[in-house]
Amino acid sequence: RMAARRALKAVLVDLSGTLHIEDSAVPGAQEALKRQATFFDFLAPVTIRFVTNTTKECKRDLLERLTKLGFDIAENEIFTSLTAARNLLEQKQVRPLLLVDDKALPDFTGIATDDPNAVVVGLAPEHFHYEMMTRAFRLILDGAPLIAIHKARYFKKKDGLALGPGPFVAGLEYATDTKATVVGKPEKTFFLEALRGTDCAPEEAVMIGDDCRDDVGGAQNAGMRGILVRTGKYRRADEDKINPAPYLTCENFPEAVEHILERLL
Repeated sequence: RMAARRALKAVLVDLSGTLHIEDSAVPGAQEALKRQATFFDFLAPVTIRFVTNTTKECKRDLLERLTKLGFDIAENEIFTSLTAARNLLEQKQVRPLLLVDDKALPDFTGIATDDPNAVVVGLAPEHFHYEMMTRAFRLILDGAPLIAIHKARYFKKKDGLALGPGPFVAGLEYATDTKATVVGKPEKTFFLEALRGTDCAPEEAVMIGDDCRDDVGGAQNAGMRGILVRTGKYRRADEDKINPAPYLTCENFPEAVEHILERLL
């Protein structure tokens, strides 16, 4: 089956947990990324895209954080679930109640939020309190669509694992007996949207990430190969949680890059 695969044209890379954890880079990640980029420039038109579910900050702040950590990344190489959510809001022409971190709000500039008729949930610890959740609950009962930027169960912080937006989205789904529209990973549309403009079919792409279900499972469901790294939120035996299993499991991002340069080009 693998023999039928076409040459590699794109590499999608997760950010949080794969390249960095908060303000610390994964050891060796900057050099590995540089090496990969140099190799791709020299070799062939292989596109690198950074795909992230992060909703904690807008794209500009995220880029600033990555640059400070020594990563050489351009803004147009980053595709976030906030971008995907904004695209959906514009398509639906709705006014959202935005349950997102204040640092993420710049990515929604120009979207009307008065008298909301939709609910958008990202990672927003300061908004996840009873009054706000009840407000969202009532809007959904009145017919407002529930849009989840993503449904991650948890993510990795310096001091350990922390709850993601998934449990709060699930609570609203349960209380209102509705299903959220999910825009970020692991949705197939997210991965296809990330490839838009790259002239690359899913089977010509590989995804590297620390989340077995959202990064690797999502990418493989979209027709890509998925490489799981044992950094960030990875926990022992995560690779057994999806079917088909990851194309490959590596210790870290540098090892994943090594494999791509040696075996997939």
